[in-house]
Amino acid sequence: MARLLQIEFIKLWNNRSSRILIFTYFLLITSIALVSMIKFDFGDIHFQLADQGIFNFPYIWHFNTYFVAWFKLFLAIVIVSMMANEYSNKTIKQNLIDGLSKKEFVLSKFLTVLVFALISTIFIFVVSLILGLLYSDFNEVSIIFSDLEFILAFFLKLTAFFSFCLFLGVLVKRSAFALGFLFIWQIIEIIAIVVLEQKVFGTKNGMADWVTGFFPLRSMYNLIDEPITRLNVIKSAAKQLGADLGANYHVHWYEMLIVIGWTVIFIYLSYLLLKKRDL
Repeated sequence: MARLLQIEFIKLWNNRSSRILIFTYFLLITSIALVSMIKFDFGDIHFQLADQGIFNFPYIWHFNTYFVAWFKLFLAIVIVSMMANEYSNKTIKQNLIDGLSKKEFVLSKFLTVLVFALISTIFIFVVSLILGLLYSDFNEVSIIFSDLEFILAFFLKLTAFFSFCLFLGVLVKRSAFALGFLFIWQIIEIIAIVVLEQKVFGTKNGMADWVTGFFPLRSMYNLIDEPITRLNVIKSAAKQLGADLGANYHVHWYEMLIVIGWTVIFIYLSYLLLKKRDL
């Protein structure tokens, strides 16, 4: 496996665009620390975002993993391009001639996906831990390391999304078309969700949420709910307006199983496509 990973990272390192995108991605993760410096002044009202509790343990695990997950598109481009370049540069054919089986080829790509997801997870864990230790009002060990389920959910979310991108790269062969397909698929899911909620099931019985929870991108999104309404300042404001924000923010085991299932499906389909395709 180490040999397969070495081959993949040599290819990525020799690609200037991939290096830039990877560097930009991790730079953006680090830049979340800049949020702590943002200040707002409205007349006599002065407040700093870091003082609103966004970096408090254990809330920081939820806040950071939710927002940093939006940056995953940068690595998605790298993964799609990684697959597309195999076709355009004909390196896939050369790898197979040199003795690499199609199963090993897909495995090498999936291992790269896992490494990207793992490094991203470790990175956001370290950044969040440092910010929390600097700004959190709660520094008890039991509080610091509670809610780490969001870190696991973040890893699964990235792994599934990158596996989807890998499958699209295998399916479409060209990075621009693969990314376009990803965008179109997102639109298809949104339209399907709206139709199911408004025309088929309605919004009251929860059936629409249950059915759409099995959609690939929707299931990944559901892993980590939005954290803004969890802030005390938002809850207080909502309470004064008579709104109920009593949402369940926990990461659920069945949602993780759905995402793991899609990951397996995407990797297996990638292998089937390569196995049947005449390269």
